[in-house]
Amino acid sequence: MEKLYDSGKARAVGVSSFSCKKIEDLLAIARVPPAVNQVECHLIWQQDKLQKLCHSRGVHISAFSPLGSPGSSLPGVSGAIVLSNPIVISVAEKLQKTPAQVALRWCLQMGQSVLPKSTNEARIKENFDIFEWSIPEDLMAKFSEIKQACLKS
Repeated sequence: MEKLYDSGKARAVGVSSFSCKKIEDLLAIARVPPAVNQVECHLIWQQDKLQKLCHSRGVHISAFSPLGSPGSSLPGVSGAIVLSNPIVISVAEKLQKTPAQVALRWCLQMGQSVLPKSTNEARIKENFDIFEWSIPEDLMAKFSEIKQACLKS
């Protein structure tokens, strides 16, 4: 990838699903650091440690499955659980938004880009309505109370 970058055929190098260890190992040897790490990240799997590491090293996080992942191998993680989480619902009601809009807006306020997936035209339009408002800090703090999924070793 670095040769492609050097030749001008790639404007940046990115990685996908890199853990903290993989990012640290790569940064220790890479001449061209990755610009982005595309990972599953949402309110039920916030990946706080990875977010902090990437931010400190200038690696942008791009969140895939920001609404949850119905087919996820993570125990207890599905789109239904993310969007039906009582804290997410409570915040959505206070802001007069949908749980999906709140989940997507959380990602943006965390500095991530988001890659939501939908084939439903109404939901696609709804997903775009996340830019003209924000979640206040007191409500953002509530998301830290959400029990996090974790990988089994």
